[in-house]
Amino acid sequence: MTLLVPFDDSELSRAALRKAAELGDLRDEEVLALSAIPDDADFARDRGWIAEDEPLRMEELESALQSRAKEVAPESTFRIELVGSDEPTATAASTVVRAIRRVANEVGASVVFVGSENAGSVIRPDASVGGSVASDRAYDVYVVRKTE
Repeated sequence: MTLLVPFDDSELSRAALRKAAELGDLRDEEVLALSAIPDDADFARDRGWIAEDEPLRMEELESALQSRAKEVAPESTFRIELVGSDEPTATAASTVVRAIRRVANEVGASVVFVGSENAGSVIRPDASVGGSVASDRAYDVYVVRKTE
């Protein structure tokens, strides 16, 4: 089985990856850090991946995210999913959620570690990836709300 961690290099995703790595060591399970990246410069800017005036360079972003994930959990596997909007009404966040759910199913994830301040809350912002991923019943969910 696999422990899946959606990884965007936020403090909470780093904490989730650390916790997944600890559990992976205990249970002798693979840890997969997954970065689902929309081809959307505004999405990248909102997450602090690129500066306001900087263009989106996917290869550089992929390399940076992989390097940061390996800093947190050197034994983890890293995977990038480039996602586009295949529906005119789809948001960047919804395409990320679909990619995470698809990969979780594909790898047979036993647990998905979600770093989110509001995953599972009664009220979820539309842009929240965590809450939508946490609602899938195909896998257990470990919600990480604190960075320490």
